[in-house]
Amino acid sequence: MSLRLTFLAGISLAMVTPALSICARNTSLSTVCTAEYVQNALPAAGFLKGVNLDVSSLTVNAVYNYTVPPTFTHPGAVDRSFCNVTFSYSHAGTNDKTNLWFFLPSPDQFQNRYLSTGGASISMTLGEWGLSVGLVYGAVSGTTDGGFGGFDKDLSSVALRADGVLNYDAIAAYGYKAIHEMSVVGKELTRKFYGGNTNGTQTKIYSYFNGCSEGGREGLSQVQKYGTQFDGAAIGAPAIRDTVHWLQGPVVEKTLNYFPPPCELQRITADAVAACDSLDGKTDGVVGRSDLCKLHYDATASIGNPYNCSAVDRSPFQGGPLPAVQGTVSAEAAAVANEIWKGLFDSKNRRITVNNFPSVPLPNAETAFNPFTGSYVPFPNAGVVNLLIRELYTFDFPLDDVTYDTLRDYVLEGMHKIGYPIAAVWPDLEKYRDNGGKVLHWHGEADGTVPAISSTIYHDAVRKTMYPGLGLNEGYEQLNEWYRLFLVPGAGHCDPNPEQPNGPFPRDILKSVIDWVEDDVNPERLPATVLGGPEEGTQQPICSWPLRPKWTGGDLECVFDQVAIDEFVPALDSIPVPVY
Repeated sequence: MSLRLTFLAGISLAMVTPALSICARNTSLSTVCTAEYVQNALPAAGFLKGVNLDVSSLTVNAVYNYTVPPTFTHPGAVDRSFCNVTFSYSHAGTNDKTNLWFFLPSPDQFQNRYLSTGGASISMTLGEWGLSVGLVYGAVSGTTDGGFGGFDKDLSSVALRADGVLNYDAIAAYGYKAIHEMSVVGKELTRKFYGGNTNGTQTKIYSYFNGCSEGGREGLSQVQKYGTQFDGAAIGAPAIRDTVHWLQGPVVEKTLNYFPPPCELQRITADAVAACDSLDGKTDGVVGRSDLCKLHYDATASIGNPYNCSAVDRSPFQGGPLPAVQGTVSAEAAAVANEIWKGLFDSKNRRITVNNFPSVPLPNAETAFNPFTGSYVPFPNAGVVNLLIRELYTFDFPLDDVTYDTLRDYVLEGMHKIGYPIAAVWPDLEKYRDNGGKVLHWHGEADGTVPAISSTIYHDAVRKTMYPGLGLNEGYEQLNEWYRLFLVPGAGHCDPNPEQPNGPFPRDILKSVIDWVEDDVNPERLPATVLGGPEEGTQQPICSWPLRPKWTGGDLECVFDQVAIDEFVPALDSIPVPVY
């Protein structure tokens, strides 16, 4: 529980001292936030089959006058008080241990809500930062370490057994099981802690999920596998499929035998943004129609344009330091960019996996600098690909004899090895829909880490699966009654994009989900705030996919354009079975 202790140690004396006087007045929290009370509120033995709670591991303490830090996607809050609770559990017949961590709001701040939170990268938890979000909305919030050995551990510490092969118990926990168990336990703890039964009547406690990237994938896994678990889910930029696209850039560079300085590709991307800025009818430094950008811009237009970058001190996991560099964009670099934008195809000209558009950064094509030779070399940032396919956790990924067809083989190998437990691509959400669940799915259109096209492909697969007898527009109309996707113009991976700072960003996503679930306010346009430029602070809503933004004067329209469907929902036809 080292992370929990670190958090407590970080509470300053200024926070603790006034809490002593508040404790005398706020008898509600001080009464319920005790080890005895929480122990009695834990789910009864056998409540979740195969799960044994370890009561001896329980830690409880009250926290007063806590300030929730604001984030890009959630407002901050002050004067929050809560009961900080941790405990662990094991699975019957094993000696494993999974740690759970909950923030339970003071009874006077509780608003009949429970929130499961997701992680990032290959960690299942964001710790205190993720938990604090629930306090803003009066929700109990929970997180899990997945059984990885602590809240500071991730999948890499347990994914391989001692014999070097995949640990499928850990893979299943990471894929879906740990979030499910935490959610079931957390909902029951919430009900009992606040006295869920009043005069014999069960009080409704709304349940939610919130996560982005790996957290978004975790949320989709729950929506797909446990249709009655949540009333609403905020799903951001989910990493729902294979990560082989991270190898596309290095293989393209090796195939074309040119390894551009990162600065050279950054100039090409900046040129694409400038050229495509006005395609949505508004010139603001933000590309609102990246689909049109692919048709409009060719990297050869950048040839001869100057680039100039200062030295960058990168960690070894980022490829190491980069020297200062200047030059002009070469024909070779333009060819690399165009090949990446085209998408990843096999030798039979069939699409293998998703791709990014010209106005999106190219982190998967960044090279490293070899100071001994003074040259740039490929940097396959593929630790997760190694771990889950090659059963080796290292960023060293030799490219000898690796072709586009080899990458296709990796996709198939990943589907066979870890497709069911990890890939959150199941499109039949009938049980979730019929239970009244709502999904608010959002993705930055300039996300260079998890391409936005992966979200549009999945969302469209749900439409086709759930409404097979309806046409495209009619199917989306039905789907939007309970599942909406929003592409955030110019935004990056789970946050604003510093290269397109004038774009709108949804500042209160979870509130939109809550309003939809509890007050039936269907967000036809997602509220968002412009974060830079002359319009900073103004409200600029985001269109619901498949509608696309079109500005006429100062007015925003959300319009249908078949071009967007064609570019954002391509067929992944290299794999001989349906791939979502």
